Amino acid sequence: MNHNFQVISPIDQSVCCERRFAFADEIEQKLAKAQQAQSQWRNVSVQDRIAFCQKALDYFMYHALEIAEEITWQMGRPIRYTPFEITKGFKERAEYMMSIASDSLEDQIIEDSPEALRMIKKEPLGTVMVLAPWNYPYLTSVNVVIPALLAGNMVVLKHAQQTPLCAERYAAAFEYAGLPEGVFQFLHISNQQVAEVIQDQRINYVAFTGSVSGGHAVQSALGGRFINTGMELGGKDAAYVRADVDLNSAVENLVDGALFNSGQSCCGIERIYVHESLYDDFIEGFVKLTNTYQLDHPMIADTTLGPVVRIESVAKIQAHIDEAIEKGAKTLIDTSNFEQDGQGAYMAPQVLVNVDHSMLIMKEETFGPVVGIMSVKDDDEALVLINDSAYGLTSSIWSADDQKSMELAQQIQSGTVFMNRCDYLDPALAWTGVKNSGKGCTLSAMGYDSMTRPKSFHFRK
Repeated sequence: MNHNFQVISPIDQSVCCERRFAFADEIEQKLAKAQQAQSQWRNVSVQDRIAFCQKALDYFMYHALEIAEEITWQMGRPIRYTPFEITKGFKERAEYMMSIASDSLEDQIIEDSPEALRMIKKEPLGTVMVLAPWNYPYLTSVNVVIPALLAGNMVVLKHAQQTPLCAERYAAAFEYAGLPEGVFQFLHISNQQVAEVIQDQRINYVAFTGSVSGGHAVQSALGGRFINTGMELGGKDAAYVRADVDLNSAVENLVDGALFNSGQSCCGIERIYVHESLYDDFIEGFVKLTNTYQLDHPMIADTTLGPVVRIESVAKIQAHIDEAIEKGAKTLIDTSNFEQDGQGAYMAPQVLVNVDHSMLIMKEETFGPVVGIMSVKDDDEALVLINDSAYGLTSSIWSADDQKSMELAQQIQSGTVFMNRCDYLDPALAWTGVKNSGKGCTLSAMGYDSMTRPKSFHFRK
């Protein structure tokens, strides 16, 4: 195996950085350190763990602009947006999970009387392996890294090969915080090495964010091991625009939901169903707003649409578009209006109509700046189409009717249902998916259940 790997920036195809995969003895040393640190860290109070994590968060806030530039060069998101991954989303989730840690992890006392003590403790699992993706390298990883540490676990982080600098930033933050040795570590390792590491008996939980095929690979590598996994495997997130909607608000938010981060979001909008009574007006507004986006070098302040992560990704996205066109779909965006289109990993946004569920663009995750839009006659038709998917991460309803939206939401097969918003993770709510969007839960008080195991104590006095 070639032990060196390069990160090719989607901005200009230059080498962003070069790193080396860990050797076997390095992996062994880190797993041994994690195991050795367990007895010490589990006995550190929750309040002291919070203090360590807060200091690490302070590091991220202080270095937010530097980190933002690293994100942009590694994966291409415009610099006007990348700082907010740290100063808004990362900060919000870390602070919320710290704020609820003490209550979420406290003992559950069933009986404490002169006759008996009955209680349930939430004990740490041991060592948690976090396999993080490139598209939101900090927003996805923080969902597990901070709660795992607060719950008393060790963490070994492996970031996608496109964003290795993010793992190194975590290490720098926890070193700044004075975290005991072995409690947090990272590894730059290949997919084959990942399979070997998660088979190791010293790994007690695996949190993976990525593709369905990647999730299957993790499950296969675990074989017969009886450990839990958390899987966030993406989606084909749907939006339903009802006849009573505030049209301008729906258009504005759904264009952003479909195109932000060049559509490279697990919970980004990939398909939209619009009530026939306002379909034409919705399409007109959607296309008009889409045409205002600026596709350009992401380090330019005015850029709103950067490159997708790799040239190979352009080919996959275009294949979905071409297949839809062959089956009768119509494109509404003149890509010649976007000067960078077709240059390297730069890809103009696209809106498709005359689409149906025989097309990949409406069924399979595209993960690009593309959306398909269909007209529907009523709520029942919209509901059938929304649920006609192998995925179920998020869905959104756009309406002025709270009660009807709740009735529909309870019938939609997804982990989260939004009303009049999309593409946002509230850290107070459980982040989870159904069907091929994965299993397990992060964030909220329920997220701590995944990071701990219950242990019962029944003492007869």
